[in-house]
Amino acid sequence: MSQLDITGPALSSEETGTLREISQRVLWLSAAIVDAANRGRPNTSGVKVGGHQSSSASMVDIMVALWFHELTSEDRVSVKPHASPVLHAINYLLGDLDAAYLPTLRAKGGLQSYPSRLKDPGTVDFSTGSVGIGATAALWAAISHRYVRSQFADAPPAGRFVSLLGDAELDEGAIWEAVADPQVAHLGELLWVVDLNRQSLDRVVPDIQIARLQGMFEAAGWQVVTLKWGRLISELFDRPGGSELRRRLEEMPNEEYQRMLRVDSSEVATRIMGEGGTPQLRALLDQVPSAQLAAAVRDLGGHDLGLLVDTFRAVDTTRPTVVFAYTVKGRGLPTEGHPNNHSALLTEAQMRALADASGTALEEPWAAFEPGTAADDLCRARGTALRRTPVTSPAPVAVPTALGHPHRKAASTQAALGRLLADLKHDAPEAAARVVTCSPDVASSTNLGGWINKTGVWSVHDRRDWFADDRERVLKWSEVSNGQHIELGIAEVNLVGLLGELGATWSRWGERLIPIATLYDPFVSRALEPWSYGIYSGGQSILVGTPSGVTLAPEGGAHQSITTPSIGLEQPGCVAWEPAFAQDLEWTFLHAMSQVGVPGGTSAYFRLSTRPIDPALSRLPEEPALLERRRRQVVAGGYRLTSHDLASEQVTLVGVGAMMPEVVAAADLLAASGVTAGVVGLTSPDLVFRSWQQGGGIVEELFPGDHPAPLVTVLDGHPHTLSFLAGVRGDRTRCLGVTEFGQSSGLEDAYALHGIDTGSIADAALSLLGR
Repeated sequence: MSQLDITGPALSSEETGTLREISQRVLWLSAAIVDAANRGRPNTSGVKVGGHQSSSASMVDIMVALWFHELTSEDRVSVKPHASPVLHAINYLLGDLDAAYLPTLRAKGGLQSYPSRLKDPGTVDFSTGSVGIGATAALWAAISHRYVRSQFADAPPAGRFVSLLGDAELDEGAIWEAVADPQVAHLGELLWVVDLNRQSLDRVVPDIQIARLQGMFEAAGWQVVTLKWGRLISELFDRPGGSELRRRLEEMPNEEYQRMLRVDSSEVATRIMGEGGTPQLRALLDQVPSAQLAAAVRDLGGHDLGLLVDTFRAVDTTRPTVVFAYTVKGRGLPTEGHPNNHSALLTEAQMRALADASGTALEEPWAAFEPGTAADDLCRARGTALRRTPVTSPAPVAVPTALGHPHRKAASTQAALGRLLADLKHDAPEAAARVVTCSPDVASSTNLGGWINKTGVWSVHDRRDWFADDRERVLKWSEVSNGQHIELGIAEVNLVGLLGELGATWSRWGERLIPIATLYDPFVSRALEPWSYGIYSGGQSILVGTPSGVTLAPEGGAHQSITTPSIGLEQPGCVAWEPAFAQDLEWTFLHAMSQVGVPGGTSAYFRLSTRPIDPALSRLPEEPALLERRRRQVVAGGYRLTSHDLASEQVTLVGVGAMMPEVVAAADLLAASGVTAGVVGLTSPDLVFRSWQQGGGIVEELFPGDHPAPLVTVLDGHPHTLSFLAGVRGDRTRCLGVTEFGQSSGLEDAYALHGIDTGSIADAALSLLGR
């Protein structure tokens, strides 16, 4: 555990007193914001509004020390979800939030339940409603800023990236996946402050776990600082018997300590003595008035404003730092230290008592400090110091609609992606300069090798390439500070966490990036929550899941994705794609790139395959006008491969992605039996569904209302993904897909096993026709 070099207090007694006055007012405001939402607002639904007065209270002093002394306008802070009322209170005192919003917590158009970067009216740097993931967002933002600065010389600077998190959040696996990433150990701008109140939602956290947590951070290369006691009680530790007092308090289980906070001050000394107190300890306790002793045992490091300021000033800036700040949940409230205080609300009488202690009144809850007072002067000065220059819109980047290279040979969509990225560097250098790829140790197996050979692998510092003289090496793994591929360990949560922050640089620093990540499609589900969080927070990116479905048959059920097509269709802020042909992939991917990193843009999810498909099956028009029409249909969601008179169409076969060869073959098989089958290829069931919901567009072109026909839908995924097509015209429909776990086999056997082979498709069509 690190010992900081604190040469002397940074604050005078007057400055400390002013901070304490502000801290008390922030405590009041945060409690009043929750109180107004619950007691002060009509509620006819019977559904509780809720809030977290106690969880906010433990964070007040930490946040006051930061905002009213330490932070600069370049710093970015992630605030723990349940401390959002504290952030709103601070923003109000700094002049960044109108008082009219203070009674609107959890109301429509008001303050969000948890900090929201896009929806809150005051300054919020990171959305943190997703426990654990919001805390790591600042880490990924630090890497993203370093990346931006390495690529663009005029990119704006940044200060610290601070995460304020509760100790219970350290149970989240996302925390440790991020902390352990090797790149993180070099991020000296990273500061985490853990609100160590030793309570979770349901309980007092059992046992004493701090040593384990300290060791885990130290092993990852972090500086670890622990603020256990404040300076008031530390003075008692220096007296005779003080070492016994300290040992007794530090060996006390969390539950026993918390219980001591709830007793009358006259009982505190007896609680400390317990059953084995020494005469020296008794002599010390007899010297201290009971009220002073009760205050002393509450004097934890996370509530000592001077100690907090000194600590934040002195941390090592050459490596990441975590500060474990011991606090009391509910500090300064009647609910202080109670094991069930997580969502407890103060009564009116308790609120009035708190108002009196805070120098305000329940009838005027939002009163500011009197002009001319030291507290008011500090609030105004800090509001000015923290005011930021608005981010300018990023410069336009031209992303072509096509690269113009013909696709004549059979190719998989995964291989086509690799070719597109490799060609982009030459064909569209301006767009290529904005592309950054990421992968969790599967870059070569997802066809990023050509791109990596041309751009290099990004690293915080240049690393020597010991294989540079190896002539047999195909993949050139050159790690340099200006590379454009970021490789992470096998941790999909880290991948999409970084992806979200790379996709937010346009709005944070005015520099547009087009982040693209590849991972095996079965692991999309594992990464879904943090990726969804990133989109919710304003990050725009492209996630490529490949290979997908059961098409990679020899890999077996453990590597076969079934539900991901539905996941893509259902994800807000994202367009899901599953093109079948290399040309379709080129058109759709370039279109998706054009939508990333811009105001009003959107993320994209591509479900790709390793199955080579003959491009001739797409029946691509040669005439330029018709070719452009096909391109527009492809990026709209789908197109028809057949050109017969729709009036003669007896059944329509609808295919997606790697299933198109079987769909086309089934149409030929039906034709041999005298059945005219139309063939529709969907590049994005997602966009077709939206078109249907909106009542027009591409869905009308694909399924014209005046030419109904039974439908057979086929995809390498769960069949209900396309079941909505039955409602477009009310057609009788058979949905074919994968509903069971697979097994290792050849491709033909896999398709037959799941009923998505050519014969099964033709059989389903004939059954619909009563044959």
